[in-house]
Amino acid sequence: MLTNRVFMKKTRKGGIIKVVREHYLRDDIACGIGSCGLCSTSEGRTLLDEAPQPGSTVFTAPHYLMLDTNIILYQIDFLESEAIRNVIVLSTVLDEVRHRSPVIFKRLRKILADPGRKFFTFVNEHHRDTYLSKGVGESANDRNDRMIRRAAAWYGKHMLEDNAKCKVKVVVLSDDAENRAKAKKDGLLVSSVADYVGSLSGHPELRDKVFNAEKWQDESRIIFPAHLTASQIHEGIKKGEFLQGSFFASRDNFLEGNVRVEAYEEPVLIQGRLNLNRAVDGDVVAVRMLPKSEWKCPSKVVLVDEQNVDDDAAMEVADPEFEEDSGEEKTPTAAVVGIIKRKWRQYCGILAANPLAQSTRHLFVPSDRNVPRIRIETRQSATLISQRIVVAIDYWPRHSKYPIGHFVRALGGIGEKDTENEVILLEHDVPHGSFSEEIKSQLPKLPWTVEPEEYKKRVDLRDITICSVDPPGCTDIDDALHARRLANGNIEVGVHIADVTHFIKPGTPLDKEASLRATTVYLVDKRIDMVPDVLSSNLCSLRGGEERLAFSCIWELDDEANIQNTRFHKSVIQSKAALTYQEAQLIIDDPSQTNETAQSLRLLNTLAKILKRRRIDNGALVLASPEIRFNIDSETHDPIDVVAKKLMDTNSMVEEFMLLANVSVAEKIHQEFPEYALLRRHPCPPEANFEPLKKAASYQGFEIITDSGKQLATSLDEAVKPDNPYFNTLLRILTTRCMMQAVYFISGTIQQAEYFHYGLASPIYTHFTSPIRRYADVIVHRLLAACIGADATYSALLDKQSTSQLCNNLNYRNRMAQYAGRASVALHTHLFFRERTEDEEGYILFVKKNAIQVIIPKYGLEGTIYVAGRNQETLKNKPTFVYNEETQTQSCGSVEFHAFDKIVVRLSLDSTNVQHQRLVFELVQPYIEGFSVEALGKDVGEDKGVAKRKSGGAGVEHQEKSAKKSKKDGKGKKK
Repeated sequence: MLTNRVFMKKTRKGGIIKVVREHYLRDDIACGIGSCGLCSTSEGRTLLDEAPQPGSTVFTAPHYLMLDTNIILYQIDFLESEAIRNVIVLSTVLDEVRHRSPVIFKRLRKILADPGRKFFTFVNEHHRDTYLSKGVGESANDRNDRMIRRAAAWYGKHMLEDNAKCKVKVVVLSDDAENRAKAKKDGLLVSSVADYVGSLSGHPELRDKVFNAEKWQDESRIIFPAHLTASQIHEGIKKGEFLQGSFFASRDNFLEGNVRVEAYEEPVLIQGRLNLNRAVDGDVVAVRMLPKSEWKCPSKVVLVDEQNVDDDAAMEVADPEFEEDSGEEKTPTAAVVGIIKRKWRQYCGILAANPLAQSTRHLFVPSDRNVPRIRIETRQSATLISQRIVVAIDYWPRHSKYPIGHFVRALGGIGEKDTENEVILLEHDVPHGSFSEEIKSQLPKLPWTVEPEEYKKRVDLRDITICSVDPPGCTDIDDALHARRLANGNIEVGVHIADVTHFIKPGTPLDKEASLRATTVYLVDKRIDMVPDVLSSNLCSLRGGEERLAFSCIWELDDEANIQNTRFHKSVIQSKAALTYQEAQLIIDDPSQTNETAQSLRLLNTLAKILKRRRIDNGALVLASPEIRFNIDSETHDPIDVVAKKLMDTNSMVEEFMLLANVSVAEKIHQEFPEYALLRRHPCPPEANFEPLKKAASYQGFEIITDSGKQLATSLDEAVKPDNPYFNTLLRILTTRCMMQAVYFISGTIQQAEYFHYGLASPIYTHFTSPIRRYADVIVHRLLAACIGADATYSALLDKQSTSQLCNNLNYRNRMAQYAGRASVALHTHLFFRERTEDEEGYILFVKKNAIQVIIPKYGLEGTIYVAGRNQETLKNKPTFVYNEETQTQSCGSVEFHAFDKIVVRLSLDSTNVQHQRLVFELVQPYIEGFSVEALGKDVGEDKGVAKRKSGGAGVEHQEKSAKKSKKDGKGKKK
């Protein structure tokens, strides 16, 4: 049967056209009931049970569930429970979910793909008896609700036609009161989710997963101003009254955040609960700029939300006041007036149980300090109190101090390493599930050898002395090098990169999964691979003594490391040795070693030093970050020792040639594909970013000039204090934090002047050298292969829109991988200090109004020592500290603390509350009566360099902020 769908469409020029589309209707679409004698069902499709087991005390007959759109959009956590089975999902609903929320649609697809869940998709839009055209003046939502009721009625009739004695019913789930009323009028069985779940026996945990706004509507007080509507926001932005941007919450002050908007170079400050107006970290918001007279200074107070009870009295507690700094220049300040797009996700954390024994309302404390506490209702608090749990935000009404959410699931016991690792992966949105069977079935079979035709298409380099240099235990070896003297006196240098694209073809399931994961994630004790292990650790890995496929970049250099010519080709190599950095360094330093490998390494090392000096002379920055490695017990997998990573010449040697290869490839692919090359840029930081660095240096008598990267590098080189060898390293650590994030982009989307990589002082750059663990390199390999005729292009590779979207995902995943790695270091530091208390040397990074922030170089740790309360009140039974705004110092009696001063700090793990285990920093030296703790007996802090300053003995919330990691020891390296 053929019908027409008619709708009106507005053209770009403002005209209106009538569109008529043919819509085919059939009467042979299967109902999905396995026992139905009237329908023929395709093999392999999920079928509904003949007699579903009833579990409801209200709907006692066997029944199928039929869902409306909002049930799926707002109750997906409930639907993901294994207890919910035999569900009919209409194509009408499926299409609406797809358009309204791609994230929820993806989760729904996963449920539909599980045959054990018995979720059946009924194509009601093309069934002759269930299709309804849109009525005159009828909204799309009303028409869809009418389609759902029509389908439910048809199922009831259809089952009786098949079996007149059929007792199976259809229950429509809808939280729309009007839709339920109409369904009841039509004689249908209908229920809200809350009522249906309440009627289920044997599954009390499902009640916690249900989003029910009515439970929280008993409060009359209004806290926040109302958000503007979408149309009001649009009109205000159009008129220039509002600005839009992404909101970023402060980690140091829960009542502050900022929004980056195009109209201001520096982020716009949002300060105070009312001005934050229910924005959550990551939300895209509309803001109204405040008059200059109301602009504020970012608070120098460290504020952590300490509320753990969900009751009216606690909710009425006033927020801390912000002091005005009359002398300091104010920052552009704004207030949030509306939410353009929510970036809510599922959050991991712990339950702060309500002390009222019978209360079901509790506060959830997220692991992510950028996220506010969440109010939930649960009857399982006695069980959940000792577990890490996952919670989702449902909404944030004006009358509630915190957002309202619901319990999703428990992850495991607090402090258990497997649980904490799972939290890290979930919190940083790291895809870490097993690779699908479809992907596994397409992987090469072992044993694998190079196909004979590959030798004909590639350059055979098996006789050249090539070796790899990596951290100990590295299994995903994606680069190897060689150097040899040519007959003309020049030096041939080759960088050989694993040819991952030979195994990952565009558009395959493996390619799609790799592009989604975007990067391998390195935790301290595990690796989350971008590609399956058979590729990452075997067939793609350039292991010693084994033939492997590679993509080679070959230069001819003179003795001053000047490039004479460059060539690229696919190759077959056989690495002569897989060395560690230390092994390679020993070969270089041992004069008795004269074999070809030793000669190659010495040539590479000599040239690398020249290349590095030249880069630095051109303005490349040499920054610093505290990096550590853990020695892990082979049986318990717990950390047994922590040591600072030591860099050797061989580390720099490998890095220099990886950088050179990346620059050479960038130039080549941009030359051939000026509009479509995938490149990497590092934006110049805005001047405001350098203010903390410049102020800190000026207090020590040094001027940091930031007009250019070259001037910054020179200033850092000159800022040396003979009596404090670590001072320059501290400055470089602070400089690292001034930097912008390096990002991937497509060349044709921005001006060439913006390609510049600030940190490397390179006009063009990309990533080519690590395709096993970075998907960006896979794309670059495909572009380079097309440049040299080794492979053909494909449509998606030269589609700016799709590749730009890919870059967004690459940048996001790369950022999350870095954060996950740092969180893993923090976790293992906690594990290391479970049975330890140590006194260690530290340095003050920042002096705040109520705290001192300290770094411990040995462990790469940062912590906060509070010297005053949230409103600068004196801590109980502690001496008084005085903060000097002008000199940025804290003083107590004769002791004064400045940035960069050396102190001695007691490190211990406070486990008195299993839910809030935290690493505590306490001042040991200089000693302040009533504040410092007695030394443990070691001579750690007796150095004459220990400063006269103080840090509060109060408990500290530990923040691990080790900067960029290389590939983790035992896992690999980063270029």
